[in-house]
Amino acid sequence: MTLESYNGDVHTVPQSENSPIETEKEREIFVPPLNFAMVDNGIFRSGFPEPVSFSFLQSLRLRSIIYLCPEPYPEVNVEFAKSNGIQVFQFGIERCKEPFVNIPDQVIREALQVLLGIPDTENHPVLIHCKSGKHRTGCLVGCVRKIQRWCLSSIFDEYQRFAASKARISDQRFMELFDISNLRHSPLSFSCSKRC
Repeated sequence: MTLESYNGDVHTVPQSENSPIETEKEREIFVPPLNFAMVDNGIFRSGFPEPVSFSFLQSLRLRSIIYLCPEPYPEVNVEFAKSNGIQVFQFGIERCKEPFVNIPDQVIREALQVLLGIPDTENHPVLIHCKSGKHRTGCLVGCVRKIQRWCLSSIFDEYQRFAASKARISDQRFMELFDISNLRHSPLSFSCSKRC
């Protein structure tokens, strides 16, 4: 039944046989994880995905998840990944707060190897996430942007959009000093390249 207004009176009218009937699948609401965004073709970023976001993540047809926290992946997330054929790569970077921040360079390099699909992109589509999708995820994405030859001001701008008032100078310093010259990366063709 639908509601129809006529001369100020509200009454119900039956749906015609030609009216589309919504299926349960069509009524499904897709809720992206906190801080979700597309980084590039086949590369996404977010905060920690809660079960309410699983339908949304299924629509991405992920092959891999790069999890940047040291805590064990919750069982509900492990089951979601298994049931959808998603491989989870965990790179445990401790949550750090200034002034004693230690972002492990080698761990970022290992995560980049998986993310960039060296020697190929068999791990794509891939979701990168940490707890809130701000600092650890922001540093990894910032390093991807360096590989894409983005200028530092654009890298920092993107980082600050996600970190907001919690942006850390130490994260930005890490991205600035991160050396990509010895990173063996494939000739992956990114969809966009921001240059200054």
